Amino acid sequence: MLLNKRILVGICGGIASYKAVELVSRLQQAGALVDVVMSERADEFVRPLTFSSLSHRPVYSDLWEPSGKAAETHIALAEEAELLVVVPATANTIAKLAHGVADNMLTAVALATKAPLLLAPAMHQNMYAHPATQANITLLRERGVFIVEPEVGRLASGEVGIGRLPDTSVLLGAINVVFGRNGDLAGYRVVVTAGGTQEPIDPVRYLGNRSSGKMGYALATEARDRGAHVILISGPVVLDVPYGVEVRRVETAIQMRDEVYDAVIDADVLVMSAAVADFRPSEVATQKIKKSESQERNEQNGFFLRLVRNPDILEELADSVSTNTGNERAGRRLVRVGFAAETSNLIAYASAKLIAKRLDLLVANDVSRSDSGFGTETNKVHIFHANGALEDLPVMPKTGVAAAIWDRIVSLLSTA
Repeated sequence: MLLNKRILVGICGGIASYKAVELVSRLQQAGALVDVVMSERADEFVRPLTFSSLSHRPVYSDLWEPSGKAAETHIALAEEAELLVVVPATANTIAKLAHGVADNMLTAVALATKAPLLLAPAMHQNMYAHPATQANITLLRERGVFIVEPEVGRLASGEVGIGRLPDTSVLLGAINVVFGRNGDLAGYRVVVTAGGTQEPIDPVRYLGNRSSGKMGYALATEARDRGAHVILISGPVVLDVPYGVEVRRVETAIQMRDEVYDAVIDADVLVMSAAVADFRPSEVATQKIKKSESQERNEQNGFFLRLVRNPDILEELADSVSTNTGNERAGRRLVRVGFAAETSNLIAYASAKLIAKRLDLLVANDVSRSDSGFGTETNKVHIFHANGALEDLPVMPKTGVAAAIWDRIVSLLSTA
């Protein structure tokens, strides 16, 4: 996504500027061409050598250097940039940008560029909340500037409040959102389910599975990076929500079904990558079941749990779509993608599932493999198409699998 993108990173004179070091490093690792422009006081916090060592490119800061080359340089930087990211954006620089002041290298570049502008404000909570700062941010947002809201946390003053610069992962997510505005999923609404479900036995115990949610979160992130409006319906996981993605959290299969039905009403794509439990306890105890109680229930000192079937979300959707009950967006067909985690007879089981649930695509993997099971960073999948085609993809990172899946979905959307 960021390969060969020309990104200007503007560094302001604030204590949070040290966090920009990791951002520049991560952008460079992602293949972006990163130029760093520092305000006149930013080097009081981080030396230019740090940024030049990480970006492998010169750092620009002096608009008034004696050779006069800076006048040419700041125009060249402005014209070549595809994105200008200011991190941290101080109250001072925000005010200058809002009112067209160009009295240093950073603000001069900002005034001269036609590239999108992304600001990540970071400052003391009182400075951020000040009416002047808020008015400047509102004015910039009205002009189309992207604002990454600061977080609530411990500030440099030792106080806890709003004004903390978000983590690098959030900043990178925001950058990808900006670049994805014109992607091949721009204008589409997609729903992705992720993680496993937890079916309660009592207030302490539940039935669950080993799904980590990594594949679903990778799918949501990839769709976001391509410009889609993404609704991520997530079971309990220990993953950070991708920036710019609308998340709806659920625990049980029935909760997931209800959220899916609500989300797909105006959606273009549904990708059901969640590992939804097939069964749930027929009754849920209101109090913790004690070992002594379970021993009294049968002579083997065991515990019997009666299970009932959970709804099959994709199968129900297939029936509702075929009877036109309103789950298709007006004028558009809902592209439906399912997943199958198998431990044997993958081809046979997956083919049957594709047909039974009338899916456009089915992605199947053998979770008994060490490189394709739950919680792994890689996946080895087969992609089954409604027209009978079958693709056997090599082992690759889950991010790569997500990209491959969305490539196929985009092709389906273009013919829908």
